[in-house]
Amino acid sequence: MGLGPFFFGEHKMLNRRADKLELLRIAEAVALEKSIDKELIIDSMESGIAKAAKSKFGSENEIKVLINRDNGDIGIYRKLIIVEKPENSNLEIGLEQAIELNSSNKDKKVGDEVLQPLPSFDFGRIAAQTAKQVISFNVREAERERQFQDFIDKKDSILSGIVKRLEFGNVIVDLGKTEAIIQKNEIIPRENIKAGDRVKAYCLDVRREPKGQQIFLSRAHPKFMEKLFFQEVPEIYDGLIEIKSSARDPGSRAKICVKAIDTSLDPVGACVGMRGSRVQAVVNELQGEKIDIVNWSEDPAIVAANALSPAIVQRVNVDNDLKKLDVILTEENLSKAIGRRGQNVRLATKLLNYEINIMTDQEDSEKRQIEFKEKTENFVKNLELDETLGQLLVAEGFSSIDEIKDSSTESLTKIEGIEEDTAKELIERAEEFYQKDQLEINNKIKDLGLETELINHKGLTPGMLVTLGEQNILKLSDFADLSSDELTGAYDIVKGERVKIKGYLEDFALSKKESDELIMSAREKIYKD
Repeated sequence: MGLGPFFFGEHKMLNRRADKLELLRIAEAVALEKSIDKELIIDSMESGIAKAAKSKFGSENEIKVLINRDNGDIGIYRKLIIVEKPENSNLEIGLEQAIELNSSNKDKKVGDEVLQPLPSFDFGRIAAQTAKQVISFNVREAERERQFQDFIDKKDSILSGIVKRLEFGNVIVDLGKTEAIIQKNEIIPRENIKAGDRVKAYCLDVRREPKGQQIFLSRAHPKFMEKLFFQEVPEIYDGLIEIKSSARDPGSRAKICVKAIDTSLDPVGACVGMRGSRVQAVVNELQGEKIDIVNWSEDPAIVAANALSPAIVQRVNVDNDLKKLDVILTEENLSKAIGRRGQNVRLATKLLNYEINIMTDQEDSEKRQIEFKEKTENFVKNLELDETLGQLLVAEGFSSIDEIKDSSTESLTKIEGIEEDTAKELIERAEEFYQKDQLEINNKIKDLGLETELINHKGLTPGMLVTLGEQNILKLSDFADLSSDELTGAYDIVKGERVKIKGYLEDFALSKKESDELIMSAREKIYKD
């Protein structure tokens, strides 16, 4: 239904009753067709007629148009403000004149608005076109807003549509009332999508754009897999099983962690289904992506062992404060845990949100021995202790001189073999070393020539700054260019062998999350500047 015949050409102003009622019928039909409020259509008509009237009576006038919602009568008025001494007759009116204009204005006061009736007029071609443009624009804007409100509620759900076309690797999907886009990086790799195909996708975002709302879909997001399980597994839909987390390498492999709210249920079995029917339906939609379903536990060590299947884990050392896991297994299980190109451990890391360090039993033993020896030597050298006392402190859980400095005499004397005098002496020596060490560190930072911006970067300790300076990382921009693996260390495959790459700040026990935050905050500062 168009807005047309009343605003095209040189149509006369609506005078006949039939024409007036037809105006209301048009508003109702357009509102129904566009699924928008009839009142908004009439408001748009009023704005359009007002714009046309302004060109007729002069742009210096403030015009207001009122359409009677019952009979379609159109009233055209000049808006005037009551003032004590009118100077501009197009915008102002005196109080006495306002009362003469309409007796109902007798209750008005200075500053109030009154409406002066204007005569009806014939629409010229230009005025009619102006009115039509205003109305069409307002209707389009209302339609866009309605579509935005419709689809903002569908965010975080699965939508289905027909592929309309492909543009520069992106897929344009017809959702019926509007279009959506699956960007190139949100398509499953090697997926063959053609125009005319029906596709399902996860509604990632709905944004307001100048040309209307933009709907972004994804088939590669982990949430797409989660929503497919919602559709295929009634126990998840009913809230009897909860999805705790998920991770995907789109088109290749995925992991999903599930917990039974109803303890009588087997969450993994329910997700797999009879003869694998449920999980297979999800796999088919994800183009054959292999899915590992992991049973959730309060203990991250158990989840890690389950998530690294098919590898058999011997034990897991958990550091909840730093969110780190050391997973120890046999040599023959090492490659299974890591997976092809590190895929298995990478997905497990995302699933748990813990940094996972895979090592053999021998590597773990060697690591512990090295750490024990290094800590002992640190105490013996810097606190001038004999080796036996140094070993005793390490065995009791002391890792640094700072920990001894911050401990109490009472806590140290609880260790068998340490008397009160020895405890006090230990704390004093630790305090002396700390003061001396801080002075040396500050001097070293100065000598290394680190820039003030890097020195003041929140989260970097003096010790870290010295280490960075020794690696010629002197500016905040140098630091911002690093990766978290360069800070915390990582394992890499070199010539077929798994090799440990030491991180710049590995000795400071930084978690991957903490290193990411340090680097990202540095990048934000650099980018902002």
